[in-house]
Amino acid sequence: MSVGLIALLDDIAALAKVAAASLDDIAGQAAKAGAKAAGVVIDDAAVTPRYVTGFSAARELPIIGRIALGSLKNKLLILLPAALVLSLVAPQAITPLLMIGGLYLCYEGVEKVYALVLPHAAHAHETALETTSLDAKLVEDEKVAGAIKTDFILSAEIMAITLAAVPSGSMFTQALILAVVGLGITVLVYGGVALIVKADDLGLMLARVQTTSAMGAFLRSIGKGLVTGMPYFLKVLGIVGTAAMIWVGGGIIVHGLEAYGIGGPAHLIHDAGEATAHAIPVLPSVLRWIVEAAGAGIVGIVAGLIAIPVAGYAVSPIWRYLKSLLPRRRKEALADGKK
Repeated sequence: MSVGLIALLDDIAALAKVAAASLDDIAGQAAKAGAKAAGVVIDDAAVTPRYVTGFSAARELPIIGRIALGSLKNKLLILLPAALVLSLVAPQAITPLLMIGGLYLCYEGVEKVYALVLPHAAHAHETALETTSLDAKLVEDEKVAGAIKTDFILSAEIMAITLAAVPSGSMFTQALILAVVGLGITVLVYGGVALIVKADDLGLMLARVQTTSAMGAFLRSIGKGLVTGMPYFLKVLGIVGTAAMIWVGGGIIVHGLEAYGIGGPAHLIHDAGEATAHAIPVLPSVLRWIVEAAGAGIVGIVAGLIAIPVAGYAVSPIWRYLKSLLPRRRKEALADGKK
């Protein structure tokens, strides 16, 4: 073997070591950045299952698959390049955009509470915003579209937290870390959601185990527990998901106001959490988080209550007017084409 070939192989081996070290570094940074976004990830996992309730068991996994695909598109095709471009060109635009997204989350969450407390008024509000479809396919499409919209806001928060946690470096490295975090979180969230919504089917299968052994009896008891308990668990998860939308949205608004020098709400919430943790020394970190989440939730409720009439009396008429222009433009375009 010639000396030149040996030198070439040696260079290739060195490059491979550098690449492996870089990938290991990227994986480590992605894990650290993803851990900082863990709170929003948990909220995302709590929010999503409510979008598949009310559908047949055969449609649950396909719906989750469609939402997961939309989530990946959100993260990798829209939010990742947008985050990198905005961080370079207009970093000051990131905060107001996140605040708008937070307001949307508050609106969605408070609207669910509104529907629970005043169902007739909420139905009238939803009808004013959009005609309710009776077609099963259209209902599914609307649910998936709503889930993807909500995921977009939560994903934007995840990507923003991740980008802030990534040390300054090349754009390629930042993009790769964002992609790894986005892909990993999507698999984690929607894989977990799939397991949650299909747990009752697993329970039914275990409950039908025919083995007469002690293991068979144990599996049957687990299956019966899953079948009995999952409907209640999904209801609780739906409540948690709605609450998560409100407190995450409120938290985004609070932090955004703080970035613009309006730190009163953030300081008040933080001080309340600290005071509670000192007053009750049992599980202080948990108590602090509960109080701070409740404070963000109060801000979210206020923001959502303001957003509902704004959506009903301002956004909806504008949206309907714009939609009414679309057929007219199409007709005019067709008429021009015939001429």
